[in-house]
Amino acid sequence: MLFGAIEAGGTKFVCGIGSEYGEILEKFTIPTTTPNETMERVIGYFKGKHFDAIGIGSFGPVDLHKSSSTYGYITSTPKPYWGQFNFLGEIQKEFPIPIGFDTDVNAAALGEKEWGAARDVDSCMYMTVGTGIGVGAVVNGELLHGLTHPEMGHIFIRRHEKDLFEGSCPYHKDCLEGMASGYAIEKRWGKKGIELARTAKVWELEAYYLAQAIANYILILSPKKIVLGGGVMKQQQLISMIRNRVTGLLNGYLQHENITSGQIEDYIVLPSLGENAGLCGALALAKKGYFRR
Repeated sequence: MLFGAIEAGGTKFVCGIGSEYGEILEKFTIPTTTPNETMERVIGYFKGKHFDAIGIGSFGPVDLHKSSSTYGYITSTPKPYWGQFNFLGEIQKEFPIPIGFDTDVNAAALGEKEWGAARDVDSCMYMTVGTGIGVGAVVNGELLHGLTHPEMGHIFIRRHEKDLFEGSCPYHKDCLEGMASGYAIEKRWGKKGIELARTAKVWELEAYYLAQAIANYILILSPKKIVLGGGVMKQQQLISMIRNRVTGLLNGYLQHENITSGQIEDYIVLPSLGENAGLCGALALAKKGYFRR
């Protein structure tokens, strides 16, 4: 059984074909430009190929309520040209087969749950720290939805007393994304994160903000595994700093061996699917869509 997969990001779309076991057999990357240009290339890639369902993990915000008149739309995104775009509808017109649709980070969480670092648990959280910050969650085997979908990248955190940066979020200024995203790093320090790899104070501040968020997620969602991905997390020193700060922030309040007995290295982890977490997640969405049709 073969599935199509689309990981739709604000910078690039990654399309691919894979198996029901999460194997990616081929993939194709497309720059994200206008909807017309991008979708023409996406549809052109899949035309003529055989697959039984498609999964889409999209940047957002998106409408995930099936009873809504705008179900499947990218809605109030700041990404130019993509606001109120009927993403799912454009794919359905060309491919009248089962389609699974969710956020890119929920897809990545599902991919890691099915075939990656969280395959041994039924609840997990995936956090991507890149140009922006997004968080998806699987709770008791199901993707987390509610009034909308989770927007945990925009939670409000305690500002470091020496940090005078106003924040880069166009909506909230100093929310988590505004203070700790890759874009925020560049705006605060005047250089991209990759150019600051040896500057300790950059990553100490980054860990300060990310650990606050993760401690809050643990207290609210109680995930059984936390997976941290995205370009910023490629700074190898960062994850151990985050783990140490999370343990300190929780301060023994949660009496669980994953946090209190030195097992936090197996609890807060990097993606085992690597850069394919999102695409594998889209395969998992396709698989869910196929079997739930």
